[in-house]
Amino acid sequence: MKGQNIEIRFGIVAIDMGLITAEQLIEALRTQVIGDIEQKEHKLIGTILLEMGSVTREQIDKVVEEMAKKGKSK
Repeated sequence: MKGQNIEIRFGIVAIDMGLITAEQLIEALRTQVIGDIEQKEHKLIGTILLEMGSVTREQIDKVVEEMAKKGKSK
């Protein structure tokens, strides 16, 4: 849509790339929110997914590259 600003999100790109499932993203988001509230510590979704064993560092790099591509094409 013309004029629509869509923010590119790590988790959505990772799902689109087939690296994680929606359920894994939901669990990572849940972990992120709990950390924000209880521990006053904000972790990036990619870091949480890495700690969960859902993605590798190499996969994180690929997602970030894809996000950069999508950001340029906006």
